[in-house]
Amino acid sequence: MSDTRPSWGGRLAAGWGRLEPTITRLFLFAVFVVGLVAQFVKPVGDALADKVYLGGSLVTVVGYVLYAEVQRLNGRLDSEMQRLNSGRVVTPRELESEFQEALEGRDVRLAAMGFTGETLAAPVKNFLQDLSENKQRKVSIRVLVPDFTRQIEVPGLVGADCKVSDSPEFRAELRGQIAAYERSLKEQKGRMAVANRGTLTVEFRVLHMSPSLKLYFINDRVYEGIYDKIDLRPEPWTTGTPAQPVSDPADGRLLDLIGYDSLLTRWSPDGGAHDRMMIRRRQELFETLWNAAREPAPAPRLPAQPDAS
Repeated sequence: MSDTRPSWGGRLAAGWGRLEPTITRLFLFAVFVVGLVAQFVKPVGDALADKVYLGGSLVTVVGYVLYAEVQRLNGRLDSEMQRLNSGRVVTPRELESEFQEALEGRDVRLAAMGFTGETLAAPVKNFLQDLSENKQRKVSIRVLVPDFTRQIEVPGLVGADCKVSDSPEFRAELRGQIAAYERSLKEQKGRMAVANRGTLTVEFRVLHMSPSLKLYFINDRVYEGIYDKIDLRPEPWTTGTPAQPVSDPADGRLLDLIGYDSLLTRWSPDGGAHDRMMIRRRQELFETLWNAAREPAPAPRLPAQPDAS
């Protein structure tokens, strides 16, 4: 077993750290006492009268002590501020406010990885319409979503045995939603150009993955969360008809993921070394998945829902 006791140098440094405040106070008190005695005891005052260099040295020492103490307090304050800013929790509303604030800049880079892109596309579309004029503004938006052209279990269909299976109809609906959000953002490109609000680029890509992690990027800031709620509801495409009723309602339940109001962890470059490390890792994750993804296929027409009459 290795010796985990601190080294001699470490013990000396720790001991000095404990004694330094006391030694400093005693030294300053001694300077005060000598100055006070010199005021009332003439021989002492005469002896010190010509000691200009000594007085200057004492003032320098006092100044150094005060400077060192201020630096130490500043260091503690900086560390505390980094601790408070590191991994700050924000709400979806706060995220939307930061979208809006960032879009007033000149070079804006937004990206997201999520379920359908709704939590980015819906608010950002409105913010783009209300931007101030700025021909130099450049806004880039990238959105990575699951590839719902391929079979997936979550989200999916829960059977009577509580096992989850693929739901092609639900995947088709999700593909239609993604296409609508992509279209709503791309429609802002021409509007921004006509209104002199800048230029906009929008790109959606899909990758075969289950939606679980939520990632947002606003320039160099990262926001991270999860879809932390489960929604079980009847699937409209298997509710049956009077001629062919469903024998068991449990045969037609959708297992959906909900995360619109989930809290997010915010990583910022000014939050300290840990934040910067997390930003780098999340950026690498997103860029790796983005490069592996592809453009979405055209969304199919949604199947007609059963007539309940």
